[in-house]
Amino acid sequence: MSAHLSIEEIAQSQKQLRRKKVRLLAFTLPLLCFVTLAFLAPIATMLYRSVYHPTVSQLIPQTLTEMQQWDASANSLPPAPVLETFSVELRTLAKQRDSGKLAEELNRAVPGSSSLIKSSARKLKRLEEEALLTGGGQQLLDMHKKWHNPYLWTSMKKLGNVWTERYYLTALDLERNQKGAIEARDTQIYLKLYWRSLRIALTITLLTALLAFPLSYYLANTSSKKANTLMVFVLLPFWTSLLVRTTSWIALLQTNGVVNSTLQSIGIIDQPLEMLYTEFATIIAMTHILLPFMVLPLYSVMKNIDPSYFRAALSLGSKPMPAFFKIYFPMTLPGLSAGALLVFIISIGYYITPALVGGTDGQMISNIIAFHMQSSNNWELAAALGSLLLILIVLLYWIYDRLVGVNNIKLG
Repeated sequence: MSAHLSIEEIAQSQKQLRRKKVRLLAFTLPLLCFVTLAFLAPIATMLYRSVYHPTVSQLIPQTLTEMQQWDASANSLPPAPVLETFSVELRTLAKQRDSGKLAEELNRAVPGSSSLIKSSARKLKRLEEEALLTGGGQQLLDMHKKWHNPYLWTSMKKLGNVWTERYYLTALDLERNQKGAIEARDTQIYLKLYWRSLRIALTITLLTALLAFPLSYYLANTSSKKANTLMVFVLLPFWTSLLVRTTSWIALLQTNGVVNSTLQSIGIIDQPLEMLYTEFATIIAMTHILLPFMVLPLYSVMKNIDPSYFRAALSLGSKPMPAFFKIYFPMTLPGLSAGALLVFIISIGYYITPALVGGTDGQMISNIIAFHMQSSNNWELAAALGSLLLILIVLLYWIYDRLVGVNNIKLG
């Protein structure tokens, strides 16, 4: 009887445990849905768009089918059937007013071919309307000498591939030459922007740490009344619009702004300094904006540090500075590392403040990503740049986690 009851009790406890798990899942399901829709889905879409580009294959599908039998490495023009098919599809695109899409895609691979595609499409359409179209392929070749360039047709065939790595190559300032080998591009743009973004983010992180550490130390060791009053000023940037803060820095740093006017009035400088629309302006404005993200983690850690450790080191004969760096400072590293991680990740992806005060010298990689998404409509390249930035941040976070984990083990 007791064995029978124990089995029933076990079954009942397992049933209650399943109910508890279902209840917990029901509570966390809205959060999981939100994270999936707002975080995982956009990242997956970005990674997908960076390698999937079916535009050309949708515009000229029959031409690409004909090109499958053509050896693009022979450095010769495609055969007549390919030219005839392309002529027909180009006339169709002109009628549907889609020739500009093909021109835009081909112009990215072969600069200067945009006007060639558009003008040839208009001429073929006009010849067809005037019943003067005899041999579309040959007439296409006669329209411009650029059509006799095999590289133009080779590029068109490559652009027809639905899956491509060319946007990642472009994001790394690489390209494939006519032989298919990967080589550096003539203009190095994006790698310099990545390096500049890293340098600016690291500089901002260092400046916020230097400013936040003494402030957090004072807040943690002063009276509660003073700490609460000063904390209001620390949190004040959170209560002010980002545009208002950035506009204030524009007023301060411009040629006839407050800083230059003050320096000239006291005789330090004779001519206004160029501070606005520079990398310096980006660093200063973003340091001001991101300083609370360093102060709050440091303050929370310092507030919980027992001051008796430091006093004990002094009572045992240690001098103040060695005691500070050997006893007190290591205990603040969790807050310092957490604040540095927050500031670095936020700053490397910032684009509003650099766009407003940075000018050409203060632009970051996020500004170029926004440009390709909003102005050039090159979403694939923007997705590739964003994916590389994500990989870079994840890699740096992995290094940070390894270093912090090793330090925690040593301290423990």
